[in-house]
Amino acid sequence: MKRTCLYLVFYFLIALLGPASVYAQVPDSTWGKKFENYPTFKFKGLFQARYVVSTNEDVDVGGQHHEDRSGTSNSFALKYMRAQVQAKISQRTEVVALVNLADFKNDPKTRVLENAYLKYTFSPKAAITVGQFRPWFGIEETIPADIIKSLDWSNQYSEFGKLGWTSFQIGASIGGTLHLGKMPFQYAVSVVNGNGKNQVSDSDNGKQYMTRLVFGLSKKYGVNIGLNGGVGEVIKKNVYAWGADVVGNIPFSAKWNLDLQLEGKQATNHALYKTILEEDRPGDINSYLVRGVYFLPNLRYQIRHKNLGSIEASCRYEYLDRSFSRDSNPRQTLTPMLGLEFLKDYGARIQIGMQMDRYKHQVANTTTYNGNLFIVQVQSRL
Repeated sequence: MKRTCLYLVFYFLIALLGPASVYAQVPDSTWGKKFENYPTFKFKGLFQARYVVSTNEDVDVGGQHHEDRSGTSNSFALKYMRAQVQAKISQRTEVVALVNLADFKNDPKTRVLENAYLKYTFSPKAAITVGQFRPWFGIEETIPADIIKSLDWSNQYSEFGKLGWTSFQIGASIGGTLHLGKMPFQYAVSVVNGNGKNQVSDSDNGKQYMTRLVFGLSKKYGVNIGLNGGVGEVIKKNVYAWGADVVGNIPFSAKWNLDLQLEGKQATNHALYKTILEEDRPGDINSYLVRGVYFLPNLRYQIRHKNLGSIEASCRYEYLDRSFSRDSNPRQTLTPMLGLEFLKDYGARIQIGMQMDRYKHQVANTTTYNGNLFIVQVQSRL
């Protein structure tokens, strides 16, 4: 009997330590003869400012209509003064913090801090991110603010950020790169509070779950197709979101190329639903739906001169309807832009553009009003 027990203990230890011996073959930052000093740090920064002029005398620089023409029609504005630190704690672990000091010009209560997360990478196939970050739910989540191919984020991105699907959120995510035969595809699965950034806690115990798949169809032309889907619970009601997008790059020559982005999304507009008095709300929260699409072509000419790297021209078209299923009033925005890149990777850039908004129905003394903004924007990456 004792011998049988000893055999059982022996086999248990083998079963327990066997997998450990397999994992031990993968070197960690503190194993082996080669030892690196951790943590290591990387620092980055971004300065971005603009001059804005409204060409409509009764619409201010924020898009607000004023019947008495009392609004500010031109203004200098500081958009970003970002500082980022990336601390690599081990070969697989990093902590990232990103702040926008320009947000101190507003009430900083839910601003300033943008990224604050820890990322642990098991392999290229799987990495876990926890904290405050941008969950992957579209094209723009992987594009830093300083290399946007237009003057600013799309209206769709901003609207879905208010709904908890995009922009900075608090939660956890796992993602990586896998292969279907020879075709690579990336995935991300995230769960977030859905209340936006810098919140003390979840506001209603509800969570939003989302996933994204990106299939690499052509490496030569950079053709990727993305699919997004999400479900969640807000004020004890079920909500959803979905979307699809495609990107590509057409190289005409060694100096000329054309980037293309096309993205569409639809979701429950629970932010609009919550603005209605509780006694007047309809039973079905999904009777309030938002739908948006944008198309962004960007033509780039590589000059490679010592003082001027490239010239870019783009014109983004956007369609956004915050409640297409009830009280539809779509907003269409056209943003033509010319950009001059003076240092590599947009280290220094000047952009000149127009933002032209058109609504199906205008509402006086609100931001739901037709307007044209002329914008000159300068930036420098540190």
